[in-house]
Amino acid sequence: MLILADMLTITQALYDQLVAHARADHPDEACGVVAGPAGTGRAERFIPMLNAARSPTFYEFDSQDLLKLYREMDDRDEEPVIVYHSHTATEAYPSRTDVTYANEPGAHYVLVSTADTDGAGEFQFRSYRIVDGVITEEDVRVVEAY
Repeated sequence: MLILADMLTITQALYDQLVAHARADHPDEACGVVAGPAGTGRAERFIPMLNAARSPTFYEFDSQDLLKLYREMDDRDEEPVIVYHSHTATEAYPSRTDVTYANEPGAHYVLVSTADTDGAGEFQFRSYRIVDGVITEEDVRVVEAY
């Protein structure tokens, strides 16, 4: 049975990297993973990915890059703790497509919305669990260090 924490704890440095990636790729959606030691739930290694769709309304991991990433995480005894992407025109809430592609039941799904900001102003940073098509928003706690 999978037991999930009801809160994402993330360092300020990782938080800043996710937001910076979302802003840098605006107006296209940004995407990536934050890996951590298997079984710990601790987000540690920021891995920005290329949005193969290069779209402002859709993101897609390149299949070769994703395969390489999973092999690398396996070699390092890591797992995806956070799967993130940005929304450039809508709020930070999972779309139907996001739910369809959510295949990591143990991961936190982070959405950063850069809608109406031109990539530089205010933004939303929200985290969800998506398991069997069910979306559950969770609190986010930003800390200086673990």
